[in-house]
Amino acid sequence: MRRISILGATGSIGTSTLDLIERAPDDFAVVALTANRDVSALAAAAIRTRARFAAVADAACLPALREALAGTGIEAGGGVEAVCEAARMPADWTMSAIVGCAGLGPTLAAIEGGRTVVIANKEPLVSAGEVILAAAARSGATLLPADSEHNAIFQCMDSARPERVRRIILTASGGPFRDWSREAMAAVTPEQAVAHPNWSMGAKISIDSATLMNKGLELIEAARLFPVAAHAIEVIVHRQSVIHSMVEYVDGSILAQLGPSDMRVPIAHTLAWPDRMETPMAPLDFAAIGRFDFEAPDPDRFPALRLAREALDAGGARPAILNAANEIAVAAFLERRIGFLEIAAIVEDTLASYDPPAPHDVDAVLAIDGEARRNAAARVKDCVA
Repeated sequence: MRRISILGATGSIGTSTLDLIERAPDDFAVVALTANRDVSALAAAAIRTRARFAAVADAACLPALREALAGTGIEAGGGVEAVCEAARMPADWTMSAIVGCAGLGPTLAAIEGGRTVVIANKEPLVSAGEVILAAAARSGATLLPADSEHNAIFQCMDSARPERVRRIILTASGGPFRDWSREAMAAVTPEQAVAHPNWSMGAKISIDSATLMNKGLELIEAARLFPVAAHAIEVIVHRQSVIHSMVEYVDGSILAQLGPSDMRVPIAHTLAWPDRMETPMAPLDFAAIGRFDFEAPDPDRFPALRLAREALDAGGARPAILNAANEIAVAAFLERRIGFLEIAAIVEDTLASYDPPAPHDVDAVLAIDGEARRNAAARVKDCVA
């Protein structure tokens, strides 16, 4: 029986992971679950799975969590340190699915335990890739990607012989505005932006998909995870979201991983790895799919992808700044304080205004992240004014 902890258990990735675990109760034992502040969902999940520990990042929610768990024997914790405590609890497999850079500390805490850590929150690898990879090397932790694209690459990649790989091809759905003009996108509402045509995801990642920043972050993450040069990672828009990514080899062969647009498929791969497990997915109906379409992403309509490529090429603190500024801009858009097109503009302005030395530890990453957030917030205020 594999001992499981889930950091971010009430989000879309967390609930998909719980669904798979609860379908195979004899194979998994839940050790710890965390959430930001969704007490009711966290408590319900902890009770259903008989978890040992549940923690909310918002310490103000701890009394409500204790009340919800009263009489169950499940220990409750509150605050960031409690979430890190959950990450440190002995487990064989940890899902790291806390949205944004808030997941950095708990992700590192899990990695330092030397277990298998599944990375679903790409921001820690983007902002602190060198720190994360160094920690994994020290502890002997195994990092597995849960993003559908990176999981596809992992399944197709010969990591032991990277010299055989010519390029990695990341596929992108193109988001809900792939056919819209920039003029039309200027009037986009948050409701329109979160309505992804192919995937059911949380608000932040849905907005990132709509701007293509999500694909930019995935570009940086792929460069961290796989032993290929940055210029050998390309992005192609594939509207059907059936091919989740591809790896091309030097002989011209291309291996692709295909599957339904459901995160339970890559999550199941990581849960059972190096084995396989059953999922409730129906087989792909290729006749119904009918066709695969591909097109190059448009850097003029979707500048976020260009900004991410530039941040990756520049290295140092640039990816951390990119990520922090984007989180602030996306939050401002969801609050209707700025327009859709201003998300990428704020990120670009923040990158242009702030260029600290490369971070070498968590404290330096967090300092860069904090300053970038303050700079981006100032630009949001300018837009509102």
